[in-house]
Amino acid sequence: MSGDVSRRRYLCLWMPFLSSDRWQRDNGGGAPLPLVFVAKVKGVSQLAAVDSRALAVGLRAGMTLVDARARMPRLRAIEADPSADTAFVAYLADLALAFTPSVTLDPPDGLALDITGCSHLFAGETMLAARLQKVLQTAGISVAKLAVAPTPDMARALARFSDVNPCFVEDARLVRVLPVAALECAEEDATALRRAGLRTVAEIADRPSLLFTARFSSAFTAKLARVLGEEDRRIAPRRQPAPYRAEQRCAEPVASHEVIANMLADLAASVCDQLAARSVGGRIFTGTFFRADGVVRRIRVETSRPTRDPEGILRLYRDRLDGLADPLDPGFGFDLICFEATRAEPWTESQCTFNAQDDQQDKVAQLVDRLSIMFGRERVMRLQPVDSHIPERAQAAVPAALPASPHEWEQETIQSRAGLRPPLIYARPHPIDVEADKDDRLESIRWRRVTHRIANAIGPERIAEEWWRPQLDYGVRDYYRVESSEGRRFWIFRAAVTAADGQPRWFLHGVFP
Repeated sequence: MSGDVSRRRYLCLWMPFLSSDRWQRDNGGGAPLPLVFVAKVKGVSQLAAVDSRALAVGLRAGMTLVDARARMPRLRAIEADPSADTAFVAYLADLALAFTPSVTLDPPDGLALDITGCSHLFAGETMLAARLQKVLQTAGISVAKLAVAPTPDMARALARFSDVNPCFVEDARLVRVLPVAALECAEEDATALRRAGLRTVAEIADRPSLLFTARFSSAFTAKLARVLGEEDRRIAPRRQPAPYRAEQRCAEPVASHEVIANMLADLAASVCDQLAARSVGGRIFTGTFFRADGVVRRIRVETSRPTRDPEGILRLYRDRLDGLADPLDPGFGFDLICFEATRAEPWTESQCTFNAQDDQQDKVAQLVDRLSIMFGRERVMRLQPVDSHIPERAQAAVPAALPASPHEWEQETIQSRAGLRPPLIYARPHPIDVEADKDDRLESIRWRRVTHRIANAIGPERIAEEWWRPQLDYGVRDYYRVESSEGRRFWIFRAAVTAADGQPRWFLHGVFP
């Protein structure tokens, strides 16, 4: 079929044995007995899912475990794990991204894809569906029913209730012969329809809608219109497609590292051109590699500043790949490589200057990016000011890759130039012994078993506790900047909280250069 985008095309998948396929995949094989998955419903054990062998002997979801054992004594009951099933469906959704960027979950055991404009990349919808089923089979799915239709509700109804698999439709002729259950309305509504002698979708569609609006809700008529293809309800993609994206599909799987590197360079250049066209720069770049056997690998790099330099981005990717514990193994080859700028920020053109400090800042930013990629973002830190007048609380360590405000250290720089704060302070002040004369002039301090005679002292500077935060052990502090007879300069304070013997407690909090 053609890739005409004048009309939407949706593909829905239904995997009726998802739970058993997931269990067998996790446990390395099947069970000798039929499998049923059990969940408690109002204190009663009911079947939440069954495998193909249990289904063949008449066991169905919703049946009580007692009734199931009465019909089939030899079976294996396993506790249902909805979270594991959801994670497995999410994994399959990631595999489906190789066919379209618009993929969403169709709970509890299905997927919905918007393949509008994508089918021509696979020589038509038939080939696309065949390749998708092959990928699912490789991932462990035993049965996948598939339908392609103009609306997602029509595709879902055909995938779950039609005997045709795969099913490709352009109109509502095939969906009209489906049973009333294809509308998936409430049980009481389905019972009322059957009592009225209505057994197929066509028998409902051929009657005036006013007859059903009076008896049922407006949601029922809206659902009927969507199933018949008269109303299109767009799907919400699970992962929003990145606005800056480039991809390369391969006619044959590519396993050569040189060819992969060249493809990645072309994709990075294309994305950077897209960023330049919008006058923005990328901060987070993601490369997605789809392997021929269904394995998907994502490699993400983040920069401290917006950039659209392909060479710099590729350098970070090489550092990232070198630092991986499990290298990027192409296996039998990659058949699709995508490159995206998943986060973009405004880009400010900078004029080339002869200022060595500007060039140094750029080199520091590049160094931070490479170190963060090689050792991990949380292992390369910088100090960030915090709104607190308590010295040990006035700064915090944050990842150096995070963007910094250009003026965040402006006030602290002024204080440092004035010599009010030492560049080095201790997270926990060191206890010291201080001697003073009868006029309370400081004479000496003893720190780390060494006595320093005081030549000059400036202070006190009083800093009070922050009453709105947990109190520390010092109370109000009186800080002094002192200089020893050898020229060493210290930042010390006297705590308001005295020692057990009533003597004042002194601490050394920082050292001046």
